[in-house]
Amino acid sequence: MTERLAARQVVALITDGSSFTELPYPERDSGPDGPLGWHGYDASRARAVERTGEEESVVCGTGTIEGTRAVLIAFEFGFLGGSLGERTGDRLEAAYTYARARRLPVVPLVATGGSRMQEGMLALTQLQRVARQSALTREAGLPQIAVLRDPTTGGGWATLGAGADVILALPDAQVGFAGSRVRPPDADPAAYTAQAQVAAGAVDAVVRPGEVRKVLGVWLRLLAGPTRGAGVPPTDRRPADRRPPGATAPGADSRLSATATPADRSAPLPAALGVSDLPATGWDAVRGARAPRRPRAEAYLSAYFTHRVAISGDRCGGTDPDGMLCGFGEHDGRTVAYAAQTGTATRPAGYRTAARLIRLADRLGIPVLTLVDTPGAANDAEAERQGVGAAIADLFGAVASARTPITTLLIGEGGSGGALALAAPGNTWATPDSYFSVIAPELAAAILKRGPGEVEATADQLRIRPQDLVELGVVRGVVEG
Repeated sequence: MTERLAARQVVALITDGSSFTELPYPERDSGPDGPLGWHGYDASRARAVERTGEEESVVCGTGTIEGTRAVLIAFEFGFLGGSLGERTGDRLEAAYTYARARRLPVVPLVATGGSRMQEGMLALTQLQRVARQSALTREAGLPQIAVLRDPTTGGGWATLGAGADVILALPDAQVGFAGSRVRPPDADPAAYTAQAQVAAGAVDAVVRPGEVRKVLGVWLRLLAGPTRGAGVPPTDRRPADRRPPGATAPGADSRLSATATPADRSAPLPAALGVSDLPATGWDAVRGARAPRRPRAEAYLSAYFTHRVAISGDRCGGTDPDGMLCGFGEHDGRTVAYAAQTGTATRPAGYRTAARLIRLADRLGIPVLTLVDTPGAANDAEAERQGVGAAIADLFGAVASARTPITTLLIGEGGSGGALALAAPGNTWATPDSYFSVIAPELAAAILKRGPGEVEATADQLRIRPQDLVELGVVRGVVEG
């Protein structure tokens, strides 16, 4: 169990100096012992006030975190278990409304046991109020970054916590919809921890208390600070001709170092790392893409971004840390989102995480860079049980409907629809050590009932080399370092 700090202690831990200013709160008179007339409720509230010095279970205000101003919502667990009642709902609604009016991100610092029993269904319906405020803030293009403290359970987890765009948690914090007193007696307590929720794809990262301010500061700068810089994205992100300076038209032998033009709000392309000439044959392209020592996504991302932070998990119970890297980073002073395949078969959770990343970037007006490198989608029985087809369809839909510019670089294998789902139509580029194919040459030969000796010739017939892809109009050009 992590240390339980009071609401104002948490605020002081993460804000700069004395920057926190509490917001005014709405007045409400619920009558003696609350809306249900619950005997002893007023006395319980009075004891909570005396014990904590707070008038309610949340403290709301504005403050700066590593230089970025935000609206903070800090729960006071010592006040009736940080439970939500009508007056809590009033404060939360006022805080979200203030954030939208001033275009500020929202940072919930959650520590709650759920809805307040002494107010019955009126307390439970506060979750609907909170959900609406969160949805309106999302529609306004403002990020919500939650920090889960101990405990985060019940409706507070299911709205302010799990409903945030980015979810951080303190080590060993209790996190789960079921609180400790209402779980099945034989439930594994390890399943209700921050670490377990990261493994299940419901939380992005566990952060030590002493690092929360710094980590939040990076997230806020990237998602809400001046480096975001994409503005309102154009409706059409596929102009007739948007080649980088020096690029030759599709169909020519394009060997270039590609960057976006100043007027183009797409993500600039990273240069290819340590590559040589274009492959002579289709099989040469396959061998180059599969070479064990060639650069993979991690190398490209490290070279491209000044710094970056990762999102993790599909929010549906899964993660794919070995197959898909997603997050936000800073490149040349502005924020770029990224979704990158790592050269392995992509799992359903990887596709869903990438779709989540693209939709978040789209809401915030942040350009997206995708790196394609996979032999294909995972095709084992477990992948089918996890809905790989639906996950790929969801990613195709996220890319197709995004208004923010998406730029794709093919950096290795482009294996069928499992690779194409991550590629931007009309704005995909390739490195010399890559290929894109409707199917792997070996599988194509097998389907055509050809022998092993015909695989290389089949690779040529498929026209999968980078220069072939340019000529066919599948990619816009070849990027070299």
